Amino acid sequence: MNRSPLLREPSALHLLRRHAAERPDRAALTFVQDPGAADGAHTLDYAALDAEARRVASWLQERCAPGDRVMLLHPPGLPFAAAFLGCLYAGVVAVPSPMPGQFQHQQRRVTGIAADAGVRVALTDTGQLAEARAWAASEGLDIDVAASDTADFGDAGQWSEPPAAARDLVLLQYTSGSTGDPKGVMVDHGNLLHNADSLCGALGLTEDTNFGGWIPLYHDMGLMGQLLPGLFLGSHCALMSPMAFLKRPHQWLALIDAYDLGYSAAPNFAYELCLRRVTDAQIAGLDLSRWTFAANGSEPIQASTLRDFAARFAPAGFRAEALAPCYGMAEATVYVSGLAGRPPRVEHVDPQALEKHLLEPARAGGPTRELVGCGDAPDFGVRIVDPADHRVLPDGMTGEIWLSGPSVAAGYWGRPDATEETFRARTADGAGPFLRTGDLGALLDGELYVTGRSKDLLIVHGRNLYPHDIEHELRLHHAPLATLAGTAFTVPAPHEEVVVLHEVRGRFSEDEYRELAVAMRVTVYREFGVRVAGLVLLRPGAVRKTTSGKVQRSEMRGLFLQSALSPLFEDLDPEIRAMLSRADR
Repeated sequence: MNRSPLLREPSALHLLRRHAAERPDRAALTFVQDPGAADGAHTLDYAALDAEARRVASWLQERCAPGDRVMLLHPPGLPFAAAFLGCLYAGVVAVPSPMPGQFQHQQRRVTGIAADAGVRVALTDTGQLAEARAWAASEGLDIDVAASDTADFGDAGQWSEPPAAARDLVLLQYTSGSTGDPKGVMVDHGNLLHNADSLCGALGLTEDTNFGGWIPLYHDMGLMGQLLPGLFLGSHCALMSPMAFLKRPHQWLALIDAYDLGYSAAPNFAYELCLRRVTDAQIAGLDLSRWTFAANGSEPIQASTLRDFAARFAPAGFRAEALAPCYGMAEATVYVSGLAGRPPRVEHVDPQALEKHLLEPARAGGPTRELVGCGDAPDFGVRIVDPADHRVLPDGMTGEIWLSGPSVAAGYWGRPDATEETFRARTADGAGPFLRTGDLGALLDGELYVTGRSKDLLIVHGRNLYPHDIEHELRLHHAPLATLAGTAFTVPAPHEEVVVLHEVRGRFSEDEYRELAVAMRVTVYREFGVRVAGLVLLRPGAVRKTTSGKVQRSEMRGLFLQSALSPLFEDLDPEIRAMLSRADR
């Protein structure tokens, strides 16, 4: 039996060392400051990347025992990649994290990660060293904080290769916390290699496929869904700053063109941002014909975005069959399902049947909801399960998605109860163990359709509604909301009533805000048949998100109930005002 090249070695360390020996001069990793400029790019070949990893590893081996946790607080760039591989080469456990940032809720999250992981050392680069040390001191963390990109940091010649096996822990990938406190997913060598092999096999990626994009490397989609598969295949990965993309979305597409990227991934909002802000003149200067795997994941995928993106960028050579809607999560390393080489599969379903957990075709002339297929999951055991009684449901019924397979992580760091509940589930007939994803979806003709998060589901007068559907319709019909963030949830006032919070762009009078609020209420009632009892308009940036850009719905609900928001305009039913007043006493 011929094994995949990614599974022939016992660990990721062995695989990377083999690439350094067999293809030392091949470009491995490039960081691009400005994809549109002739200079400003920095590249490491496999020999140089190996030397950088050994240099960092030697420093860590002097100060850390095998299995110690090392926090990575680097900005986008080559130093993060070298530090992550340095952890792998040293036999310590990497803990990727964003910088603490300027806001208290961001700092609390990073401090919580450091405390939960019990980190021994934090690494960053010279530009962020002072800020990182100030944060550690202010939080009373007794850890070494050092810059790993200085010339005198470690000595590659002093590195000693540690033993490495498939079940050895490589990193703690902290979950984004969209519905709860972040937890450290324990990812080992075997998880990394199996998951990369699953992604590459499903999409047809090879060592001749160039990878790259802008997703932060502390995020699972950027690290394990983009950087590492490219390095494991021995191909080339080109990276750019997330901030550069957000400021000028055209730069992402320019990177794809300039570096001949065949695979680049992003959440749905990134494709929407390109639709709104890339000009005709910029499109005329692009060649996207070689971008054959445009992965879309990490947040709800909108069929309208896929259609519009394919049409808008067709003049640049982009093809609809390059679009690859994917489903994944940190607890399954990152990738679960996805398919390219065909136009995206979209099911038009009856929304009333969907509320009853059934996927049924929409009636002619009747209301419809579009669900995007995320391909199949050939390397996973997939079950759709009733979350209440754990019965396995037939095709065409929605329930909680349960998974099994070698990409499923061992559990959450230091949380045996949460690990047992999430990673050790069994169906009513005793099959298992399975990973409970917390996501709702259905299988239809072998295709996986994801409908929402179980914890986010709105139950209103016995009906089941998905908040991202409401948010999407509001942005679709009201221009001041387009590309901004919002959330919908219910509150007991005393019965469950719908509240909508949404950011709005532009200057409006009080009457104009009121008109917009009325129009938004009409949209929700027309599209979903429920009334909005509370509507709050906020400044751009006021809706809190995870590091991967997911709206933190439960946290926003908490801030609303605590009257801790600063609204531009609010329109609340008397019952909700009374509920908030009682809570304030």
